[in-house]
Amino acid sequence: MLIYPNSSCLLVIDIQEKLVPAVHDNETLVANTRWLAEVAKLAKVPVLTSEQYPRGLGRTVEQLRDVLPEDGYMEKLHFSCMSDPSCNEKINSIRPNQVVIAGMEAHICVLQTAIQLKQQAREVYVVADCVSSRNPEDKAMALERMRTCGIHIVTKEMVGFEWMQQSGTPEFKEFSMNFLR
Repeated sequence: MLIYPNSSCLLVIDIQEKLVPAVHDNETLVANTRWLAEVAKLAKVPVLTSEQYPRGLGRTVEQLRDVLPEDGYMEKLHFSCMSDPSCNEKINSIRPNQVVIAGMEAHICVLQTAIQLKQQAREVYVVADCVSSRNPEDKAMALERMRTCGIHIVTKEMVGFEWMQQSGTPEFKEFSMNFLR
């Protein structure tokens, strides 16, 4: 299955101030997620962002806030976005057939959200270079488990090119000039 900009959304899960320092390769996670969010904006793909108990864990890291739409933020207490009634409602309100996921931790909130989205008959794409965990082995096992559940494991560049769909457009020109260095 290809990822289409008009039937997908980007879901950024819990990349928060007090959690990021503990996560493996956190600078790459933040940089890659920023790249993906900027490409989503270029492709006019809706972006939603969850925050796990922000009063305790802080807001989404500052390096991402300017590229994530303010009206897309969702607070949650459940690990899975889909178990949290307000998050579930917000995600379902845009009715995406396809959900592209970035975030942390891969083996907890990303995994549980992805599996429940799949159970709701959605096509789910977890971006391997835009997810992380404190322990790299937990990330590896989470990606393996998600794959066995029928969740697609992709890279940010795969998503970017699928959202662009073709060359020769103004969007692709901007994509190739600003995102493919």
